[in-house]
Amino acid sequence: MEKTIIAEGKTTKEAIENGLKQLNVTKDCVDIKVLESEDKRSFYSILAPRIVKVEITVKEERTPQGKQKREIHLSQEEEQQATEKLEKFLKEFIKQLPEGTKYEITSTENYINVNIISENLGYLIGYRGETLYALQNILSAIAGKGIEKRIKVILDIGGYKEKREKTLEDLASKVAKTVIRTGKPIKLEPMQAYERKIIHSKLQKNSRVETTSIGEEPYRRIVVSLKEKY
Repeated sequence: MEKTIIAEGKTTKEAIENGLKQLNVTKDCVDIKVLESEDKRSFYSILAPRIVKVEITVKEERTPQGKQKREIHLSQEEEQQATEKLEKFLKEFIKQLPEGTKYEITSTENYINVNIISENLGYLIGYRGETLYALQNILSAIAGKGIEKRIKVILDIGGYKEKREKTLEDLASKVAKTVIRTGKPIKLEPMQAYERKIIHSKLQKNSRVETTSIGEEPYRRIVVSLKEKY
């Protein structure tokens, strides 16, 4: 369901910023409609405090085909079936990995977490996690075989995602400082959707820069630029 709020400010820009902070989202995630413009003030209201109102609606997430993504809820039986399929595959899979490699499976009604634990599995992660995400897709296909609902498996290997999150947050901070110092926007390399979300979230509360996503998958990337002055 769409979420809509009415935000106010002394200027249109300020009203939008106030609304984005309230919703805790970035500008590219919303539709904006100006309800009361700073330019449309009557003679009789000229002495009154200037207030601009905007209507901000969070966009529904959609697939590349334009269809709305719906949250999947799994029954206990479906969770169990999917987990059993993963257990069967992983027991054989880790036999091919370094001795001492272990795995953990936890599940919720929305997705299944798989964590493969070992210190020497860089080749299963690949450059920027490419191999990890390919394996994650394979696990999702295995878990969902014979089940009508789409099963979402989230895979982590050796704590890679936590380390990657810290790296991306540090990158976001450094890029923001450079943008503020030079005044020029910086375009980052293409990233996975979850990685872009980390950058957006890290810089969302920065009062001097803003982030937008451009391009199509798998080449979609973030641009960090200075915020317009009020």
